[in-house]
Amino acid sequence: MGPVLMLRMAWRNLWRNRRRTVLTLASIAFGILLAVLLTAMQDRNWADMIDLAARLGGGHVTVENADFLDAPTLDKTVRGADAIAATARKDPEVQRVVVRIVGQTLLSTATKSRGAGFVGIDPAAEDSTTLAVINTFSEGAMFPSAEGQGIVLGSRLAENLGVTLGKKVVYNMTDRNGEIVAGLARVSGIVHTGSPGVDGGLCLLPLNTMRDVLGYAPDEATEVAVFIGDQRKSDEVAARLGATLDSGTVALPWHESQPELAGFIAMKVGGANFMKILIAVLIAAGIFNTLFVSVTERMREFGIMLAIGYSPREIHALVMMESLWMGFVGLVVGALVTLGPYVYLHAHGIDMSAMVGQGGAEVAGVGVSPIFKVEIFPGNAVFIGVAALVATLAAGVYPAWRAGRVAPVETIRLV
Repeated sequence: MGPVLMLRMAWRNLWRNRRRTVLTLASIAFGILLAVLLTAMQDRNWADMIDLAARLGGGHVTVENADFLDAPTLDKTVRGADAIAATARKDPEVQRVVVRIVGQTLLSTATKSRGAGFVGIDPAAEDSTTLAVINTFSEGAMFPSAEGQGIVLGSRLAENLGVTLGKKVVYNMTDRNGEIVAGLARVSGIVHTGSPGVDGGLCLLPLNTMRDVLGYAPDEATEVAVFIGDQRKSDEVAARLGATLDSGTVALPWHESQPELAGFIAMKVGGANFMKILIAVLIAAGIFNTLFVSVTERMREFGIMLAIGYSPREIHALVMMESLWMGFVGLVVGALVTLGPYVYLHAHGIDMSAMVGQGGAEVAGVGVSPIFKVEIFPGNAVFIGVAALVATLAAGVYPAWRAGRVAPVETIRLV
């Protein structure tokens, strides 16, 4: 029997019991719908969280002193930061590179004091793609340059200090020699991100002013933040950039520089993958039941086919063709069923404000948007399609093997 004839016969056999076939196709389509939406929500929200963490922290790849991650003190610096930034910009995956000084400080007014994290930046080099808080000013604005006495405070931090725009704040920190140094700043802006950790514990200071206060060289900093278009390539970029660095300086991908966030995402991804495997097993069990019952009902038919000259191999192939048709049709139906919900959720998302609040939740210091949208990576979409087809074929292996082992003499006697 030729392959074309076998495909036609398998297609006709598939629809001999329409109700059973339709129910099986519905289960495949529903499984694909769940897998795609679950994966797409995962892909979009984890990517958004990682990008936001990069724009709140040290980028998708962070160049820093080898000891800074374990002991983040201001004596552990990167020398030649400008040259490192110029090298990073040559990488084809890199979109932006900025130099920063990050550390801890004690902010004081005449009556109150609060500890906070600070980031020394050059406002001319930063925008919303490198620093998320730039678009969240509730009052005032960014200080105009990398010099001067400006400071930007988180809204809760400003409230705790009891300061408003134009008021003076004294900051104290420990320099590279372990000496306490201080500076005076005037509040130029207040940001409100909705993240308690950021609003209550972050301030921005001019980069060059920080260099002067801390006694740094003109090209010295604590980190070089590298931003790329696809966070999944952070390991590759870190490896290429790390190969150009001197000993004592390292390039860390985001999951190494922010292990708490990486651990949370890994845990959630693992749970979602378990659910997808469970869905696949349940669907495969349904397909197996459909094909096995179909084969059992057609034992006499297979016996007659063997008696008139068909080989067990051809019978086996015929049943596998039915399984293949089931998989292909199920993929098409699944794609059609999934398209509408996917397009809607991609554009509008699910508003979870009632559950997490208008400002969103916070994970490892990173805000989570209350609007959950979907967007699947192409590779994951292909994987789901291939996995669904493989599961369908796998479910047909035993029924096909059973059909090929029919004994003609015994089965023809069946009424």
